[in-house]
Amino acid sequence: MITEIAQIEIKPGSEKDFEAAIAMAQPIFKRCKGWKSFELHRSIEKPSRYRLHITWETLENHMVDFRESADFTEWRGLVGPHFASPPEVEHTNTVTRF
Repeated sequence: MITEIAQIEIKPGSEKDFEAAIAMAQPIFKRCKGWKSFELHRSIEKPSRYRLHITWETLENHMVDFRESADFTEWRGLVGPHFASPPEVEHTNTVTRF
């Protein structure tokens, strides 16, 4: 499994709308091939900064199955209007878990 980590800067003042859009997107991810879990974290020091952690079975599930689907277009339609800049995305493998 891999974890997609997206750092997302939101337009100041639209945090509640962004969080509502994230909640509306839940069904999108639940139907995606290879999707396992979804967590949204909000920075305490920088309240317009979020980190989204999504666990996928494979990198291909995210980069191909999701990114090249209508689900991705629907997702971006919900959350994209709140972005202050494009998200910074990287993928990780879990090395250690306690």
